[in-house]
Amino acid sequence: MRITIERSNLLKSLNHVHRVVERRNTIPILSNVLLKADGQKLDMKATDLDLEITEATPASVEQPGATTVPAHLLYDIVRKLPDGSEVLLATSTDGGAMTVQSGRSKFSLQCLPESDFPDLTAGTFTHSFKLKATDLKMLIDRTQFAISTEETRYYLNGIFFHTIESNGELKLRAVATDGHRLARADVDAPSGSEGMPGIIIPRKTVGELQKLVDNPETLVTVEVSDAKIRLTIGSIVMTSKLIDGTFPDYQRVIPTGNDKEMRVDCTTFAQAVDRVSTISSERGRAVKLALSEGQLMLTVNNPDSGSATEEVAVGYDTDAMEIGFNAKYLLDITAQLSGEEAIFLLADAGSPTLIRDTAGDDALYVLMPMRV
Repeated sequence: MRITIERSNLLKSLNHVHRVVERRNTIPILSNVLLKADGQKLDMKATDLDLEITEATPASVEQPGATTVPAHLLYDIVRKLPDGSEVLLATSTDGGAMTVQSGRSKFSLQCLPESDFPDLTAGTFTHSFKLKATDLKMLIDRTQFAISTEETRYYLNGIFFHTIESNGELKLRAVATDGHRLARADVDAPSGSEGMPGIIIPRKTVGELQKLVDNPETLVTVEVSDAKIRLTIGSIVMTSKLIDGTFPDYQRVIPTGNDKEMRVDCTTFAQAVDRVSTISSERGRAVKLALSEGQLMLTVNNPDSGSATEEVAVGYDTDAMEIGFNAKYLLDITAQLSGEEAIFLLADAGSPTLIRDTAGDDALYVLMPMRV
């Protein structure tokens, strides 16, 4: 293999694919990126056996061929080469090494044979549809923070995507929960998604996807089956295994009878929570919300370091009540709201609270209270 490629193109593609590669690998080939040159392009592929990303990038191919080299090492080399330079990639005659040359810099990397590189065979996909990148990004951004990190409840370690009828319209819905909070977001279901199986996309795949949908103009092609998902974003193809588990019936935890409504300026509220929680202990980040007509008193008590209070004007005209929440969870949710006001629908101190946005997007949040 012998090709010349612009550093910027090579770096951009390597940046997309190398992140999949785990830093510590017991299987040497999984530390490598597969490079395949033919026609006028270079195809790159990286995998961790659960997630695979491939990308094609333009290149001047003198001699087609394929090999695999250490992904993070190649990325670090290309990153340190000067802007605007051209990079020559050439394999030795025996295929055991690859030269990376640019200007006066020359590196020799050890190769492993292309035939050893695993293929995440996709199988057949039952459903295929196109989704605007902005819609996909919104679904992920609004729900990702609530993904559980608890490995024992592995079926919560991702975002649950499914289609559902809501108010007579078919929606594509994303839901994530860790048992303490729940985030739900909807977009109009694209044609082709009807009847798709409910799928749980793993946390790592979600994180990578979030970085790849950076161009709002793009249309993302989504293909799903019971076990895999494949997403095509321009020249990037991402294939991932899905979490093999059953997502709990989240509808049961979304309260319907919460009759106490509090409206509060989102920024003012978030800043106040942030300020009073400075004094809270790392372990129990509880903040108490005491509601009375037209005002909210936020209180944090920490027996080791002191206490803090702050008053915030709110729209509230029902019975006075007190309820406690984890301050970090409150801040995570308010960070997702794009409207000026947040709407809290409360029942009592021991019941889950519903939080909505005034911006009009179909997102909804549920937060479990804490004892304070």
